[in-house]
Amino acid sequence: MIKFFKRVWNYMTAGANQKFNEKADPKIQLEQAILEAQDQHRRLKEQAASVIAQQKQVEMRLSRSLEELQRVNANARQAVLMAEDATKSGDAAKSAEYTRAAESFANRLIQLEKEVEDLKAMALQTTQASDQAKAAVAQNGALLQKKLAERQKLLTQLEQAKMQEQMNKAMASLSETVGEDVPTIDEVRDKIEQRYAKAKGMAELQGESVEGRMLEVEQAAQNTEAQARLAQIRAQLGLSPTDTDTAAATPAPAESPAAAPEPEQTPGV
Repeated sequence: MIKFFKRVWNYMTAGANQKFNEKADPKIQLEQAILEAQDQHRRLKEQAASVIAQQKQVEMRLSRSLEELQRVNANARQAVLMAEDATKSGDAAKSAEYTRAAESFANRLIQLEKEVEDLKAMALQTTQASDQAKAAVAQNGALLQKKLAERQKLLTQLEQAKMQEQMNKAMASLSETVGEDVPTIDEVRDKIEQRYAKAKGMAELQGESVEGRMLEVEQAAQNTEAQARLAQIRAQLGLSPTDTDTAAATPAPAESPAAAPEPEQTPGV
């Protein structure tokens, strides 16, 4: 029973995570990932700084131990020489005191030599650890810079995706509305072409009708009369007539009427 509830809980958790990831803003999630990477790099630098500080402390201790080792070694040699001088001078008491002092310096020298060896080994280890920490920081810093560059690229792609989604939505909305509430361009074109064709047909019919021909005759007569008046005005002004005036002054040949029968001659006239 417990196993069943555990499986149900895991299923619900996975479903909730999936829904959250679907609805979450990628830009915010990207910023969270970058902040986490920066925080990780900061912690790594702090750890590396602690390792390097430990190395520096060991190096300082080793330096002090080496200085003390040299000093104790010099003191031990001096005590031995002074004990030898006291022995040669016959001062057994001073010789014994210098000898005991030399032994003390020798014991301290042995301790310092062991301490120096331990510090040297520790310094070697801390140096290796420091080099590894520095390399880790440098590698993680390069990885962080790569993530920052990748963030900029992803943000650009995200903006392009949003723009494309808006364009797709607008085009889908346009495809849905055109042809439903308003006529399409093709429908309007067909309507205009139908009206134009009908108007042209009516014009052709009117041009072929008797009324149309009569109107043409009237317009031609008016033009002829106007040309004659212009020729008269030019003649009054003493201007030479133009070709148009000459053509207007020349009467058009009248249609020959049907030949009338000649009158019969009266005989004897």
